[in-house]
Amino acid sequence: MPVMAHIKIRVSKSGVTSYRVVWRTRGTRDGKWQGEMFDDEVTANRFRDLVNGHGQQWPPGWVKGEGFVDPGESECPVEEMFPTYSRKCVGLLTDISGHTRTNYEKFIENHMIPWFRDLAVSDHANKITRDHVSQWINDLKEGRPGPHHEPGTARRAYAAKTIANLHGLLFSILQTAVTADPPLRDSNPCAHTRLPRGDEVEDEEVFLEPEEYALLRSHLKEDAVDLVDALVGSGLRWGEATALQPRDFTFTGKRPKLRVQRAWKRKAEGGTYLGAPKTKKSRRTLVLTPDQVKLFKRVCRGKQPEDLIFTAPGGGAWHSGFFFAHRWKTALNAANDAGLTKRPRVHDLRHTHASWLIDRKVPLPVVQGRLGHESITTTVDRYGHLLDSADDEVVAAVEWAMSPAGASSTARA
Repeated sequence: MPVMAHIKIRVSKSGVTSYRVVWRTRGTRDGKWQGEMFDDEVTANRFRDLVNGHGQQWPPGWVKGEGFVDPGESECPVEEMFPTYSRKCVGLLTDISGHTRTNYEKFIENHMIPWFRDLAVSDHANKITRDHVSQWINDLKEGRPGPHHEPGTARRAYAAKTIANLHGLLFSILQTAVTADPPLRDSNPCAHTRLPRGDEVEDEEVFLEPEEYALLRSHLKEDAVDLVDALVGSGLRWGEATALQPRDFTFTGKRPKLRVQRAWKRKAEGGTYLGAPKTKKSRRTLVLTPDQVKLFKRVCRGKQPEDLIFTAPGGGAWHSGFFFAHRWKTALNAANDAGLTKRPRVHDLRHTHASWLIDRKVPLPVVQGRLGHESITTTVDRYGHLLDSADDEVVAAVEWAMSPAGASSTARA
């Protein structure tokens, strides 16, 4: 966290009180100490807020000991400067979790303020423009530091999806300035931004054939097999599968099923808790195969209704990092040595489940419901390329064209 500007109050021998605003340059612990003196506390508080709003730097246009050269042009209300305004916007969001709010705050500090620190969200002389946004996008794409990064700061190039997510957050922040009452600006500079295309796929989905999954499964430790079988056989997310309890299952009746009712959520301050699934459609019912009924009956045996059915060796919930390092990675390395050519993530078991459904001609709307996608668009975008309704015809056509009979008939034509 940066070292924020603060006020030191001094009382002279004659009884006169003065207020000195002090801070370290850029808020770093080894930054040079800076300071400005004031006669009244109100003005000192305002200047302190300006310094904090500009990332522990002298406010643009301020001359030490004199103030703003031309207050009418240089001074912008600190609450309209991007650092202050963006933090306030995220703090007032009501439809996000604490973990998401913390992530948004980190995105602003690390990926926005180094570019927009001295700019206003309002129609001020020093406002954020479309050119500022475009330069920011290009810097993120190329891995270049912002104008207010420390010299020598190393940045990595971000994928198109990451840039789109950051742009979406910036868009929403600036849109609140457009829709404020009264409006702070006429238009959103993020509107109509041309974002990088996502042709270069990062963390591409991996789909396992049944034989490939069997090879990977054969190298898993025994205490991980049931959980991995449940993941690939249901398409559940990690946080959903590891939150399952006996009360989520109905084993009687014509169609045994499980009900997804909760998932692990992250706390803003760290740690996890059981909460509602990711979206409304994530709260769903899945039918079970006879083999899945046997699996889930076995892991539910001896458990109380609200016990976790999948637990780590020492008891308690599986931690994803531990599972990856001590179960998944070791099995994956062994499977690669044995001939597996792919490196799936645990989440790719969900993609694999979807690919198996599609391969057996299960309609995409049904796949959407089973996976709990909020929109069919998500299902189509992610798995539509797996549809192979015309594959047999394509293969037959190519074989015919490449055969001697096909070549001779083409020549005659």
